[in-house]
Amino acid sequence: MKTTSLAEDSLASLQWLVFLLANALALPIVIGDLYGFTPDEVAGLMQRTFFVVGLASLLQGWLGHRLPLADGPAGIWLGVFVILGGLARSQGTDAFETLRSLEGSMLLAGILLIALSALGLFRRIMFLFTPLVTGSFLMLLSLQLSGVFLKGTLGLSDDGSGLQAGPALTGLCIFVLVLSLSLWGKGWWKSYAVLIGIVTGWLVFALSGWIREPLPLQGIVRLPELLVWGMPSFNAGTSLSSVLVALVLLSNLVASYEAMNQALPDRKGAEDSRSLSRGGLWAGGNTVLSALLSTVGTVPLSVSAGFVRMTGQTRLRPFLIACVSLCVIAIFPAVASVLSQLPGPVAYAALLSTFAQMFGIGLSTVLRQSLDQRRMSILGITLSMGAAVLFLPPPMFRVLPPVLQPILGNGLLVSMMLSILLEQLWRPAKAAAAASKPH
Repeated sequence: MKTTSLAEDSLASLQWLVFLLANALALPIVIGDLYGFTPDEVAGLMQRTFFVVGLASLLQGWLGHRLPLADGPAGIWLGVFVILGGLARSQGTDAFETLRSLEGSMLLAGILLIALSALGLFRRIMFLFTPLVTGSFLMLLSLQLSGVFLKGTLGLSDDGSGLQAGPALTGLCIFVLVLSLSLWGKGWWKSYAVLIGIVTGWLVFALSGWIREPLPLQGIVRLPELLVWGMPSFNAGTSLSSVLVALVLLSNLVASYEAMNQALPDRKGAEDSRSLSRGGLWAGGNTVLSALLSTVGTVPLSVSAGFVRMTGQTRLRPFLIACVSLCVIAIFPAVASVLSQLPGPVAYAALLSTFAQMFGIGLSTVLRQSLDQRRMSILGITLSMGAAVLFLPPPMFRVLPPVLQPILGNGLLVSMMLSILLEQLWRPAKAAAAASKPH
């Protein structure tokens, strides 16, 4: 019996490890291309990203919210990195000057999150994160990331080039395989759908000769370096955006927490403000850690709930083992170099099916309250305006003041601000009538 339990834990941990890796794998390459990194700088960023993702997930699962809820590079931070990186490239400014200001922005946002949680203020602003706010956030996030992951599945670059029929078709087949196993598979096949898809896809890529060259990670043991981009810098633009990003991170934490509560059968509907406060505290700590280790800030990934629901992996122990394993892997360059060869289309394809689950969780969160005319209008405005920003050409935002570019150029940020403002200012008819009566 112990052998069976150990085997189950090992396989579940391996699948969680693949999930953590897949969510961290593409970002260093994207950031490296945007900021003109050398191959060695990209390799170092990948190592630091692996380490931060593993350690941040471990701290949250062990000391924070204590759920099998993986941390990964935050979409909101990635958006800020992309917008400011594109601006720096168009203006011919030093890329590392922009990166140092981003370190400062992450430090400020992390300190703000720690302060809000430590002083008990997190609980006082929880009223802002209604089911409509968190549900619409999850829905828009799934729509935004689905586009990114579909492009990754097809092997497309940002400008739409790079499509190769063989790898793209293989990626689509892996997506169909994982989705089919998760919906109609039984027992072991359903529980390890993502792992089966990854192994199958990697094998096809290896036999076809489509595996890329390993990144040049040097040495036997290599500890992550601090402040690789230099000392953090601060300005008015990054200070304002860091405050707003901190609110988005809180919204993301609440949405991810509620989504995971729905995915875990023994916690469905559970509300634990202390667990959320611990999660907020460590979310701030992990953001500070990301700044110190010069990588993109992390956040609990809402897609983890889709992964848990799809695979049935609800236990915490395999998740924690996977987090420790990723931290260990990150300090051994040879292992990290091999894992960096995981084909991007395969990693993207295996996780693409989880976004359908995340969209459904977001929709069910919105429907926890009746969808009357007011809430339907707020939902429509929030999703349409947030999605519209995603389709606007990035050069358009360069005419805005620098302080507003990372704010108005991010669809998730615009959507969250709109949903919170409309929820608070457009009061339900009954509540407004009651408030207008003389006392």
